[in-house]
Amino acid sequence: MANKTPHKVALQDKFALFSDQWAPRLAARYNGNEVRLAKVEGEFHWHHHPDTDELFFVIEGDLEMEFRDRTEHMTAGDLIVVPRGVEHRPCARAGEVKLLIMDADGTPNTGDEETAFKPIEV
Repeated sequence: MANKTPHKVALQDKFALFSDQWAPRLAARYNGNEVRLAKVEGEFHWHHHPDTDELFFVIEGDLEMEFRDRTEHMTAGDLIVVPRGVEHRPCARAGEVKLLIMDADGTPNTGDEETAFKPIEV
């Protein structure tokens, strides 16, 4: 992705390249950020990111973003920014969800470097 010539990213083509759940793929980088794609189903674990905000954009499916005090129900076309330090748990209880997630470079998806899945470039 070090290429300096801009190229479009066809999200559906990128999603077609993988099937595993909760394992983000790196689709692009910009200004010290990573654009990640993920397929999710079921519940993730509670976690937070102490040093950076995190953006979730639902491409397909229904997502529940749980916070300690409430739940945000999201469908295709919805996005949410989770501020740094806020505990959250993404849940896809109604089937698979396709997400675009934006994080600062190297942000562990689990909030913990030791348990994080390292994004694979697609």
